[in-house]
Amino acid sequence: MGEKPVDHVALAVCMIDISSDIRRKSLNETGIRPISNGVLEILRVVESHPGVTVAEVATRLGRQLSNVSMQLRELVASGLVTRVKDAADKRYVSLHPTDESRRIKSLLEGAWADALTKASERLSPEERDQIAASLPALERLASFLAEPEKAPDQARPPASEHH
Repeated sequence: MGEKPVDHVALAVCMIDISSDIRRKSLNETGIRPISNGVLEILRVVESHPGVTVAEVATRLGRQLSNVSMQLRELVASGLVTRVKDAADKRYVSLHPTDESRRIKSLLEGAWADALTKASERLSPEERDQIAASLPALERLASFLAEPEKAPDQARPPASEHH
């Protein structure tokens, strides 16, 4: 029995739609002021990798350093991220989530789960089982997608030598 090919376009569109709809439907439930997708992505990187640098965040997200720096200033001003200067090298600044950031993360993730729970209740038991069975593979897929972006010169295979 052959492996059934994955329709990656359909999967990508479905994941984007689910993500957008979960965020929209759960926003009113939390009472938290809206956080843009770009800022939320930065916050999630800092929460997942405490001590990360601004440059590392930019690399992980494949974004311009200046744009990430500007959005991080917003997160610092909002009390969601702290900047810690290295005692030995003052140029080195690490980023850390705050207690408020962790509280908001918990609220958001709970609201996202509630939105999914409500929608899942309309699925058949077999469909819910299929989703549950696919979760480990989706988590692995997410971990691969979360890996830092490679710089364009790193992404190309080395040129072959001609003699």
